[in-house]
Amino acid sequence: MELDWVIVMIALFVALPWLVLHYVTKWKTAPKLTDGDEQMLEELYQLARRLDERMDTVERLVAADSPDFEKPRLIADNADDNAALAEIERKLKERTAR
Repeated sequence: MELDWVIVMIALFVALPWLVLHYVTKWKTAPKLTDGDEQMLEELYQLARRLDERMDTVERLVAADSPDFEKPRLIADNADDNAALAEIERKLKERTAR
């Protein structure tokens, strides 16, 4: 019975704090995004937007030329997607304004 209490006390006062501190230290030393990484992400985001606009144009041209063209499964101007994109753009503007 006494051995059980010793094990519980060691677990509570030694093992648990060690585990928490270990992972806090790992989290703080994890690599962060550098300015170059952020710039590259911004460029990739802008490229993806341009490619999306081009795909919309191509789909409109094909739909105009071919009446049996089926609309893509993804909707180009979905309000939910546009809201998420607007939020991303707002965050990018905030970050570049700093």
